[in-house]
Amino acid sequence: MMNRKWLSSILVAIFSIAALVFIIIGKFNFAVLAMTIMFALSNGFRAKSFEEQGYGKEAKWMKYMAIFFAVASIIVFIIILTD
Repeated sequence: MMNRKWLSSILVAIFSIAALVFIIIGKFNFAVLAMTIMFALSNGFRAKSFEEQGYGKEAKWMKYMAIFFAVASIIVFIIILTD
């Protein structure tokens, strides 16, 4: 269980830093991509955590938020590829 917490923290930190770096260098499409991936990951891990704690309703909400941001990430990636 601790490994998943470390993994989630590290992944969220990596994508947060990537978003900041992309903002600084002016690559805003990539910054948005990094942020949507970060939100998808953090909401996905949070959904799993809520489910383990017995918060089914909140876990379901977080799961759908994670799915939304995962789809948004794919759309942003497609926009970057076709730009």
